[in-house]
Amino acid sequence: MLVLFFALVFATVAALLWSGLLLFQSQEDPLRDRLEELQAHAIANPARAPRRRAGGGLLNSFLFLVSLVPGGEDWLRRSERELSQAGIRTKESLALYAVGNLLFLAAALAGMAWVQRNNSGVTLLTGMVAAFVLGWLLPQQVLHRLVKRYRRRLQEALPDTVDMLGIVLGTGLALDQAMLRVSEEMQYIYPQLAGEFYTVVMQVKAGQERSVAFQQLVRRTGVEDIKSLAAMIVQSERFGTSLAHALKVYADALRTRRRLRAEAALGRAGIKMLFPIVIFILPVLFVITLAPGLLSVLENLQLIGRPR
Repeated sequence: MLVLFFALVFATVAALLWSGLLLFQSQEDPLRDRLEELQAHAIANPARAPRRRAGGGLLNSFLFLVSLVPGGEDWLRRSERELSQAGIRTKESLALYAVGNLLFLAAALAGMAWVQRNNSGVTLLTGMVAAFVLGWLLPQQVLHRLVKRYRRRLQEALPDTVDMLGIVLGTGLALDQAMLRVSEEMQYIYPQLAGEFYTVVMQVKAGQERSVAFQQLVRRTGVEDIKSLAAMIVQSERFGTSLAHALKVYADALRTRRRLRAEAALGRAGIKMLFPIVIFILPVLFVITLAPGLLSVLENLQLIGRPR
C-alpha cells in the first residue's frame, strides 16, 4: 500500500512538471494565434464562442469532458481569458493549465488523506475540505500573479515604447510600419509589449480592421493605459489629427503616472515593513538585549538564596 501511494505521488508530480514545462516553454506565434482568433472570435467576443466538441486530440477531448461538468465551461473560458492576459496564448495552454490544476487538486486530496489516515470523523472531513480549497485556489492564485506581473511589465514598458513610436511616426512612416519597427527595436528590452504590437500589425495585415485589432489588444492585456493609447490612435486616424505630437504628450503623461506609482509604492513600503519588524526583528532584539540582564539577575538571586 505504501509503495502504491508513493508511486501515485511520483506520477502526479511528474505530470505536473511535464504540464508546467509544456505550458511555459512553448514559443508564441502571434500570426498563427491571431489568424485563428479571426476565425473563431473566441477571445474578442466570448458570448458567441462556439461550444467545444469532442475529438481533435487527447487534450481537446479532455477540455470537452470538463465543459460537460456544470460550471466547467465558464471556468474554462475564464481561465482562457486569464491565460491570454498573462501572455500565455499557445493552443495547448488551456488544456495544460486545466490538467495541472486538476492534478494538483488530486495530489492535495491524496496527500491529506494519507496524513489523516489514522483519523476519522470531523478531523478527516476538515482536513479534506482544507486540502480541496488549497488545491483548487492555489493554481488560480498563481495565475492571478502571472497576470499582474505581465500587466506590470506592460505598464513599465509603455512610456518608452510610446515615445519611440512617436519618433518613428515623425520620420514619415505609416502606423503599421512604425509599430513593426518599434516592435523589432524593443523585442530585447520589452519583449512583452513588442509582441503585443507585432500581434496588432499581423492582425491588420491579415485583414482585420485596425480599430477591432486595438480593441482585442485591450481585451488581451486589460491595461488602462493601453486602452487610452488604443482610443487615441483610433480617434487620430478617424479625424486625421497629428498622431506623433499626441503620442509625445501621452508619453510624458505616462512617465508622470509611472513616477507617481513609484512614489506610492515607496510610501507603502514603510507600512509593509512594519509587520516583519514587529514579528521577526523586535523579538530577536529583545532576546539579545534582555537575556543577558535576566540571566545575571537570576544568577544573583540564586547566590542570595544560598545558605551561608
